[in-house]
Amino acid sequence: MILAAFLAGLVLVVCAAVYAVVRGFALWRDAKRSGGAITSELASFDARAARTERLFAEAERSSRELEAALARLRASRAHLDVLLGSLEAAQRRTRWLRALLPLR
Repeated sequence: MILAAFLAGLVLVVCAAVYAVVRGFALWRDAKRSGGAITSELASFDARAARTERLFAEAERSSRELEAALARLRASRAHLDVLLGSLEAAQRRTRWLRALLPLR
């Protein structure tokens, strides 16, 4: 009777050990596969972050270029306003002359 109980206990221990080893290998494979998936996702995230950083740098550079172009535009617009003012003044001064000249 004691021998039967010992053998039954031994069979249960061996079965539990085999079950634990099989589950351990399955866990190891899952961890290995998950680690690869996590690594690839982290690499993809790193690539997207680098691309975003590059795009922000390009946007900042473009913004500086736009500010410089806007300053040049303002200067050109001020120059144009001066020229238009001079043209209007000249037209006002010579308006009487148009009455004497034949029109086309």
